[in-house]
Amino acid sequence: MHIQPYLNFDGRCEEAIEFYKRAIGATVLFMMRMKDSPEKPPKGMEVPGSDNKIMHASLRIGDSVMNASDGRCTGSGKFDGISLSLNAGNDAEAARLFKALGDGGQIQMPMSKTFFASSFGMVTDRFGVMWMVIAGQQAV
Repeated sequence: MHIQPYLNFDGRCEEAIEFYKRAIGATVLFMMRMKDSPEKPPKGMEVPGSDNKIMHASLRIGDSVMNASDGRCTGSGKFDGISLSLNAGNDAEAARLFKALGDGGQIQMPMSKTFFASSFGMVTDRFGVMWMVIAGQQAV
């Protein structure tokens, strides 16, 4: 059994995919636009003008898979109450990933040494996704 995050970017999915490719080395495993769906959306679920929006995408980030979509394309995507934890191989990589994710975003907790890791920081990226970047995790 695996848990895979599925993020709804509400109209900014392609922009987010390109950002994550540059920032953290994400690779696209699969991507389908709404116009390429073999079925029409159910009545009441149509999104006018969304033909080129992302219906579903899967990204590989390290050893994990993250799924993403444009959803209803309302432009009001929110990621309240969740964080994605990104485990870096070392402190230098953690610093690089943290800086890249913070480009256009907002630092919540600067990278620093903690009692549980040699490097840990929290940043909300430009899409509103909270990331916890960690390296040198200690057993507690």
